[in-house]
Amino acid sequence: MTKPDISIIILNYNAEKFLRETLKSVACQKGLSIETIVVDNNSSDNSRAMVKKEFPTVKWVQRHTSLGFSAGNNAGLPYAHAETILFLNPDARCTKSTDLKKCYTKLWSDKTIGALTARVNLVLTGGIDVTCHRGFPTPWAALTHFTGLSKLFPTIPLFNQYTKSYLGYTTQHEIDAVGGMFMLMRRAVGDQLGWWDEDYPLYGEDIDFCYRIHQAGYRNLYWPEVTVLHYKGVVTGMSAQSRQVSTANKATIKRVKGWSIQAMEIFYRKHYQKKYPFFITWLVYLGIKLLKFRRVTLA
Repeated sequence: MTKPDISIIILNYNAEKFLRETLKSVACQKGLSIETIVVDNNSSDNSRAMVKKEFPTVKWVQRHTSLGFSAGNNAGLPYAHAETILFLNPDARCTKSTDLKKCYTKLWSDKTIGALTARVNLVLTGGIDVTCHRGFPTPWAALTHFTGLSKLFPTIPLFNQYTKSYLGYTTQHEIDAVGGMFMLMRRAVGDQLGWWDEDYPLYGEDIDFCYRIHQAGYRNLYWPEVTVLHYKGVVTGMSAQSRQVSTANKATIKRVKGWSIQAMEIFYRKHYQKKYPFFITWLVYLGIKLLKFRRVTLA
């Protein structure tokens, strides 16, 4: 059996109509062989029947829990045979038939690249999805982001470490963290790092992965020569831009908000707690508790 050039792992949860668009965009790709794997996090919609009928060559991996973006992505890896892995959200899609070929070629042109993402635009607004272009959430970066200082001074690097918007979005450059909605990497890098950290229930796991990639000496690359479209948050309901088309109910949104804040605490404990003095750590955890109270308890 000849190995495919790329194995695409798509983690699905009740995203049938969006997943169809994603798989159609994958099926249109030219210039390389592709293996597509859909890992399903215990959906209750007709996703499985749709895939089996309309995309019979797609591998379906059924899980019996809806928990875990990391665990779901990791569950697809035993079924992936390529040396290049693309993690793709079920509500993200390519825009041109040459997109994946271009990204594949770019990735393999430079072995210092740990993970590569395209420019990711939001379907419903046309603007960029800033989560594809992130800085690491140091205490200072988080403070300037959540207090609004980054919006007051959008072009000043000191106040924009959270999204690094001052770097612009039109040219390629190294970035701290790419987003899990479109994350292309070599299998060897993932094997070296142990893939996705399953301590994260949802959110934060892509930043954690990119942090470990960076710590291992690789570069994470933002490459806007290719544009991907992303609905963003259709399953979780976390994105204001896509709330009108989201499949999430109020209980799901509240639960997901809790997980997103829990991810902040997990990341800080794993990567920053030993680097900062006690009083900084105390302030960080206080800020996380206050954010949880505002976003979850008062919701």
